[in-house]
Parts: sequence; structure tokens; C-alpha cells
Amino acid sequence: MMPSVLVAGIGNIFHRDDAFGVSVAAKLAGASLPGNVRVVDFGIRGFDLVLALLDGYDLTIFVDAVSRGGAPGTLYSIEPDLDGITGDGGSGTYENAHGLDPVKVLATAKSAGARLGRVVVIGCEPAVLEDETGRIGLSERVEAAVDPAIEMIRALVEGKGN
Repeated sequence: MMPSVLVAGIGNIFHRDDAFGVSVAAKLAGASLPGNVRVVDFGIRGFDLVLALLDGYDLTIFVDAVSRGGAPGTLYSIEPDLDGITGDGGSGTYENAHGLDPVKVLATAKSAGARLGRVVVIGCEPAVLEDETGRIGLSERVEAAVDPAIEMIRALVEGKGN
């Protein structure tokens, strides 16, 4: 049996490079992928991602902008310590249904009984997160990281990544 895989594009299209995960998900949605892979643009819908995690994927790949101090467009593969994420979920309410904090999403999913398999974050260092001009779209260096991120995702799906 093939392991089930969820690729979760995360981000806000109105905050320039924060849309990295959404852009990757959009491009992957049109790609040829094995039948065991589900690609979803969750945008900023954290509660929807919590509900999806209840399906119990063997591998969940979050794709998001991640600020770690590197050069814009730098890609990271991060495997969070799931044991270090408490499943208490906080107050039992999701105070912002239109926000997406990946750690809170994982904690809430755990508190709801989700079986979390392996979780990997494919992150990209942003250049611009807010733009006073009202422009929408990735900066040039982050846009150039979309295809390499897709290759990292393909390697994970094929069992060749980290």
C-alpha cells in the first residue's frame, strides 16, 4: 500500500512572499503526481488544515514562507519535533479561523485525535512580506525558488528526500 501524502500550501497572497506555499500548491495542482498525493492550497485557513489532518496522512508536507535569516529564496527542509508539540490545543476554540500558525494547527489536530505521521516543512526565505504599493505576487528570488521546492517535494513523495 502506498503511503498517503498531503501537500499543504500555506500563505497569504496579499503579503507578497508569504504566498510562496500557495504558489507552489497551484503549480503542483497541475502536475502529474501519484494517486496517493493530495495537494491543497489552504492559504490562511488553519481550521480547514486541522480538519484535513484528521484524515491521518503518513506524510504531511507544509509549504510556507519561513524567516530564518538566510538570503531571500533560500529553501529549507524542516522536520518539526512532533513530540514537543503538545496536543492541548489551547482553549478548545479556534480564535482565528482565517489565520494559520502551523504549530497551533498541529497542536489542535493532536488534541482532536489526529494521527500525525511524518511532517516536513518546505520553507522559503522571503524577501518581501508586506508591500505598501499593494502589489500582489512573489518577489523575483522567491519566485525562482518555486520549481526547486517542487523538486524537493517530489523527492519526499518518492521517498528520496531527507
